[in-house]
Amino acid sequence: MMGLPLPFRDRRHAGCVLAQKLAHYRGRPDLLVLALPRGGVAVGFEVARALQAPLDIFMVRKLGFPGQEEYAMGAIASGGVRVMNSLPGLTVSPKVVAAVVAREQAELLRRERLYRGERPAISVAGRCVIVVDDGLATGATMRAALQAIRQQQPACLVAAVPVGDKDSCQALREEADEVVCAAMPQPFRAVGLWYEDFPQASDDEVRSLLEEARRAQARAGQ
Repeated sequence: MMGLPLPFRDRRHAGCVLAQKLAHYRGRPDLLVLALPRGGVAVGFEVARALQAPLDIFMVRKLGFPGQEEYAMGAIASGGVRVMNSLPGLTVSPKVVAAVVAREQAELLRRERLYRGERPAISVAGRCVIVVDDGLATGATMRAALQAIRQQQPACLVAAVPVGDKDSCQALREEADEVVCAAMPQPFRAVGLWYEDFPQASDDEVRSLLEEARRAQARAGQ
């Protein structure tokens, strides 16, 4: 771990570190930061502030393996995108997968209404889009987001995380024009190990940060 900025104090500290790795995008008039709720929003808030870019959310839900929900068998994203991971040595019936997808789709829609209200999503067409999360383990969530956003024809698409698994980050290069990861410790094991303070992000925190970002954007005329 010598030379790495680990552990991060919290998600906002991680966002400040990540923003330094993305400094070459600062000031681009077409720049947009999309954060993956809930954990990615505090990180994305600091990235957007440092890069002087508007912030919005992009909804993705992990499809947890039944009984081991932290293990991602895939993910779904806004726009009807579904990404499934290979499950060596494990089998899941189509009926069980369908039930998990239905449950997570309902939660995705609930959160989108809760966080955004009646405000439309910021258009990504023709923009340089940086997609931010608080870390990258299997990569399923980020991969689903990138595939869904790519369908909306951004000018460039960047995946950015403070910390991630080296192999997962490498695999994302098939989906993104650039992958920026501030630290790739080995062995990786889990995202939360690389934060001193890593509580479950709340809906209220997400809404508060998005509102603060919107006020900043309004002041800047973005």
